[in-house]
Amino acid sequence: MSIVIKYGGNAMTDPATRRAVAGGLRSLAGRGGGASARHLPPVVVHGGGPYIQAALDEAGLEHRFERGLRVTSPESVVVIERVLTMLAKELAFEIGPAVGITARDARSITAEVRDPALGRVGRVTHVDTRVLRTLRSAGLVPVLACLALDAEGNALNVNGDEAAGAVAGALGEGVVFLTNVPGVLDDPTVPGSLLSTLTRADALERIRDGRIAGGMIPKVEAALDALAMGAPFAVVADGRDPGGVERALAGGGTRVLAG
Repeated sequence: MSIVIKYGGNAMTDPATRRAVAGGLRSLAGRGGGASARHLPPVVVHGGGPYIQAALDEAGLEHRFERGLRVTSPESVVVIERVLTMLAKELAFEIGPAVGITARDARSITAEVRDPALGRVGRVTHVDTRVLRTLRSAGLVPVLACLALDAEGNALNVNGDEAAGAVAGALGEGVVFLTNVPGVLDDPTVPGSLLSTLTRADALERIRDGRIAGGMIPKVEAALDALAMGAPFAVVADGRDPGGVERALAGGGTRVLAG
């Protein structure tokens, strides 16, 4: 099956693990082929939180999160775009048959400012899939950074989970959110309390009462949005080893349900 994979920043910090996951993505790409192939290479949408944090610290720029979203000043978005652009190229190189791109390539993702209080943080308004389809038809993995452009062509920082969900919805394909935990946990303090499924009603209740918090909020919301836009499935899964995607496709992780 053709899928969209969100590769989370926190799941790519260990170099050995990152190389191993890249090998797994390369294997998935090898099952694809040309335009007539039933299974196209995956689309990889990546974040880069730890790398962004280090770069902002080095630049002396203050940063904080509100409801899982990084407050982004005009000065910070310049640093973030530089980090994510380079990271897309590095990940593409590690995967092999891949091309690192950003929203500046064919205006692939456009957005509007989500909330002035968050600064240069965007809410995705449109995904132009032409460059993604073109690369995949040639057997290449598009590695897309979680950036967007506003109507004037200025960069906006977009949550990677939201970007991946929007891409999945636009393509009508399933999405797997890889992160540094096994999935959505019934009790966030108990690693073994994995929920195999999560309905929309249960997800919203858990967000309200705090059982789903921090960076897991945008993942779950992005999964629900992707399903609403036409994605056939959405899974939150462990991305700390190369088998994470395979296990997710075989029923592992947490499968988020539209109903």
